[in-house]
Amino acid sequence: MFAEQDWNDAAEPLPRGAPEGPGRPGPTAGRRRRPGTGGDGEAARKRPRKRKKAGGSRAKAGELPAGPDEPREVGQRTGTDGPAEPAEECGKPAGLSRRQRRNRQKRQRQQEPPAGSAGERGSGPGPPEAPPEEPRSGRSAALRARMEERLLGARFRYLNQQLYTGSSQDAARLFRTDPAAFHLYHQGFERQVRRWPERPVQRIVRYLRRRPASLVVADFGCGDCTLAASVKNQVHCFDLVPLSPRVTVCDMAKVPLAAESVDVAVFCLALMGTNLQEILGEANRVLKLGGTLMVAEVASRFEDTRAFLKAMTQLGFKNVSKDFSSSYFYLLEFTKTGPGRPGPAPGLRLLPCLYKRR
Repeated sequence: MFAEQDWNDAAEPLPRGAPEGPGRPGPTAGRRRRPGTGGDGEAARKRPRKRKKAGGSRAKAGELPAGPDEPREVGQRTGTDGPAEPAEECGKPAGLSRRQRRNRQKRQRQQEPPAGSAGERGSGPGPPEAPPEEPRSGRSAALRARMEERLLGARFRYLNQQLYTGSSQDAARLFRTDPAAFHLYHQGFERQVRRWPERPVQRIVRYLRRRPASLVVADFGCGDCTLAASVKNQVHCFDLVPLSPRVTVCDMAKVPLAAESVDVAVFCLALMGTNLQEILGEANRVLKLGGTLMVAEVASRFEDTRAFLKAMTQLGFKNVSKDFSSSYFYLLEFTKTGPGRPGPAPGLRLLPCLYKRR
């Protein structure tokens, strides 16, 4: 703005007695009017400026319009000293973008007290809590259980292969040095047989219950002595590791029984090893003449059933009955006709029962 002296120097004097008119100043007007003042010295009213839209360049940049000396209040017009206009219309802050409004509402919600607190607004029951997540310890325990099951399954397959591809003497040495391995093998064996619709030991139990209870039985590879616990007969139980107090630990080719001392000899899923002729010869030794030999074996192990039955004849046994009704196992019944003939029996062969990894 110009100083008052500058305006006085620039004023042009009028001739004396000049008429006053609309284009001439009156007698009191010896000076040029200052900008922003009326003819009577009062401040002239300023024309109201057009109101800028809230979405202008300053609003978009997140700034509030300010005067030359100090920042404007929210809602105050430029160049006015009046009270500020309301900052919010219809619940929306003036001069804020949509993103800023959302952030502001978010901060307000975070500062509000939780619903249901004592003495606060909205003390009613809050929304239902989400179910807690499964703890990490539970997931890790389940993973560890699966890994242990896989390891046990792998070791069972290894032990099973050792039993079927080695001799009975090798199996006896294996479990004598590591008795826990036999328990592991028996658990895997039970898990496999449990899937069968019928267990072969139950067939043999029903057979013995139809026979006199006075018959003496020898159970080769008795396991947990299920047969002895299910019949009234006297049962001699033999196995490589004692899973029951009734078990006598020994090699199946050398059992501690006198010759011709039992009436029934049983091999229930127990014809393992590569020395089958030696094991079945031991059964012939302890059986009385006319005694019964019961053999239950996995069906897939019989490569040639006719050759197997012929080889049993060479060992001193005559086939009385054969049951091939089950797709899981065969049940064969023999009678002792006399001592076995010396020499190899070529047809006495059973395939190893090897379990595939699943």
